[in-house]
Amino acid sequence: MDTPGAWSDLRRLRYFVVLADELHFTRAAARLRIAQPALSQQIRALERQLGVPLVHRTSRGCALTEVGARVADEATRLLSDVDAAIARIRDLVRGRGGRLRLAYTRSARGGRVDALIARFRAAHPDVEVVSETAWTAPNVAGLLAGRLDAAFVRPPVYEPALACRTVDTEELLLALPAAHPLAAGRRRVSRAEVAGLPAVMWPRENGPGMFDRTIAQVWPDGDFRLVRQEPDDEQLLRAVAQGDVVAAVPAGRARALRLPGVRLRRFTAPTPTVDVGLAWPAESTNPALLALLALLD
Repeated sequence: MDTPGAWSDLRRLRYFVVLADELHFTRAAARLRIAQPALSQQIRALERQLGVPLVHRTSRGCALTEVGARVADEATRLLSDVDAAIARIRDLVRGRGGRLRLAYTRSARGGRVDALIARFRAAHPDVEVVSETAWTAPNVAGLLAGRLDAAFVRPPVYEPALACRTVDTEELLLALPAAHPLAAGRRRVSRAEVAGLPAVMWPRENGPGMFDRTIAQVWPDGDFRLVRQEPDDEQLLRAVAQGDVVAAVPAGRARALRLPGVRLRRFTAPTPTVDVGLAWPAESTNPALLALLALLD
């Protein structure tokens, strides 16, 4: 019997499955588009490899031995599995199938973020998208740990192992208590008017880049007076509604929540903004990720 390494070539099994279906060397050879003597040689080689006869040869064709019939059944199942695996591999290489482990950032849903993922799902319906939601800092940690393939974040992200592309830019608004003097008959407020007002903010460790960028744009003279911290935007706006503090919030999130007792006002020029970015491991070769990145172009 030949060495086990010979099993790496499945061609002989494919020839035998076709012969088992036709039970005639000439017809099987024609179906396989090879010469009949070549098919006969390959079947004899397979019999030597297995150490048992697989067919009884007759003047009218051939018949399977008892072992041959069982080998034909097993070979059919094996080749079906191999063909399915090859198809899956090809789909992965082409960005079809596979898995994309994706994280959203809590402060940015809707708009271009959801539109991008909707386009991806439509273009690659066979890709399994496993999603979760967290702040930028844990999303970055998930990327660095290899637990995520891509994550929406609030740039800037200071990690050389990660790449990041801007997906959307949105305006920062000032959230005021409804009874606040700056909320009465005003569409815009200046930085000078906001300077020194008691403010609420989420913890800096949730997203250091966005936190620092917000403070630098809204309180550029260092007169940021933080008196309260809340874990997320909804709780932050609820704190504003209680009438004690103001907050700078992304327009999309603030308008989506629309809490009673809160008034939203725009800032005078220059308009403060924050970005939403898509980050991923710079060296990743995940075909599903590469297909998503192609949509950014």
